[in-house]
Amino acid sequence: MKQHMMLSALALSVALISQTGIAATIATNALPADAPAEKTIGQLEQVFSFHDAMPTGVTVTETGRIFVNYPHWGDDVPFTVGEIRDGKVVAYPDAAINKEDPKDPAKGLISVQSVVADGQGRVWLLDTAAPNFAAPKAGGAKLVAVDLASNKVVKTLVFPANVILPSTYVNDMRFDFRAGKEGTVYVTDSSVSGPGAIIVMDIASGKATRRLSGAKSTSADPDFKPVVEGQTALVTKGPDGKPKTMAVASDGIALSPDGKTLYFSALSSRHLYAVPTAMLRDAGVSDAKLNAAVKDLGEKGASDGLEADANGAVYAGDYEHNGIRKRLADGSWQTIVHDPRVLWPDTLSVGPDGYLYFTANQLQRQAGFHDGKDLREKPYSLLRVKIDAAPAPTR
Repeated sequence: MKQHMMLSALALSVALISQTGIAATIATNALPADAPAEKTIGQLEQVFSFHDAMPTGVTVTETGRIFVNYPHWGDDVPFTVGEIRDGKVVAYPDAAINKEDPKDPAKGLISVQSVVADGQGRVWLLDTAAPNFAAPKAGGAKLVAVDLASNKVVKTLVFPANVILPSTYVNDMRFDFRAGKEGTVYVTDSSVSGPGAIIVMDIASGKATRRLSGAKSTSADPDFKPVVEGQTALVTKGPDGKPKTMAVASDGIALSPDGKTLYFSALSSRHLYAVPTAMLRDAGVSDAKLNAAVKDLGEKGASDGLEADANGAVYAGDYEHNGIRKRLADGSWQTIVHDPRVLWPDTLSVGPDGYLYFTANQLQRQAGFHDGKDLREKPYSLLRVKIDAAPAPTR
């Protein structure tokens, strides 16, 4: 299937203001005359088209504001965090903070991988401090909270050295304000050259621990060979110059509505795992006991991002099949989106309007996976599908 033809076929955009105040653009798509017929699933709406750098993360706030981020992976990235506003993406919270401070890595944003609205009037920015997957700059990997009313930074949490390894790549996060004085944040370490892990940080104190570091559940599946667009994907060159499939550890993460269960998965795996959050937070629980408490929930397809809604359903991208899947309360899975436009569904976010938002960024077409030839075709997309569910509560 020539999926790239679908991207070039986007036409006739009209503005839509939803009841929650979200400015969206709905794309009506005409298929090329010679395109083979394929059954699609789900009524997709295009919210925004990105004609410059490739985005990864997206989050929709409780009032309908939409934020995205652009890690420094080789594209020209004038700012690493932006807000979609008045039909364009503008630096957020301002242009100044989107510049690295070489004298103090904790101040400026270096390379943000994820943005998450916490449902409590703030949006959090996860700074890897690791452009192009390099070793994190000392003191630079951090969480930055921005107050949505004032658009000002109100808190910065630098990850302590005990949880940031030379191989660490902090990837995604979920918040629970029912645990701890000011809440707890769970962060995936999706290392490509070291152990994956779940980092647990207490927001009040900034203290953090690495849990399940190097465990099977947080590691890439050694036998995993992803296939996208009919060919083996994520193939790079190893140290010996021979082809090697990039292995990415724990990546997607989602929290149950009651905050008691954390779901997570490696990008280089098709399995979904779950673990009790109380055990993750309890320093008295040994690594062996914690590892034994992890449940393998079976195969879900190969996914990048995960998300959960207020009803307890878990959503996962299916980047091998241009889709989004949903795990029901009884553990069964159903495909809610299958569409040629969904070229590498990355981050997922449930909006207050009953839609699931997600980026489709053609990640597998990057030059690093094709002998230096960039096969991506702009624009990249922010899409949404109606799920008739609210975001999982954080308090």
